[in-house]
Amino acid sequence: MRALLRTGLAGTAAVCLSLVTGPAHATPPGPGVTAKVLARTTVGATDYTLREITIPPGQATGWHYHDGPLYGYVKQGTLSHFDSTCVRDGLYRAGDSLTEPSGPGHVHIGRNLGTTPLVLDVLYVLPHGAPFSEDAANPGCDFQ
Repeated sequence: MRALLRTGLAGTAAVCLSLVTGPAHATPPGPGVTAKVLARTTVGATDYTLREITIPPGQATGWHYHDGPLYGYVKQGTLSHFDSTCVRDGLYRAGDSLTEPSGPGHVHIGRNLGTTPLVLDVLYVLPHGAPFSEDAANPGCDFQ
């Protein structure tokens, strides 16, 4: 499994983003946002999960943060990433990689402002048993 994750990281060029978690969100993901687990393992007290996330045009992840770092790779489309000051802190196109730091001081939202589905491979590096993301309220931005 470790080799699979290493290969996934090298082959997909480091992976991360935030995204979808359980059913209840302070600001829920948009309709049609989906995620599927591609690989999963636990080493010591750390869970490593590789997921593929798809965000339809015009939709978003909902505001959230993570309990551990994430590594993402944009397979298709364009990700607009916004921080809690409502500023776009990243624009990632197909072939780009990104990282997200952990903790409640890093509330953010991922949005697909394009016309094609956004597809991301995301490696979550989380404390064992932690959810993929923690809900956060909209910090006052005029979008979801």
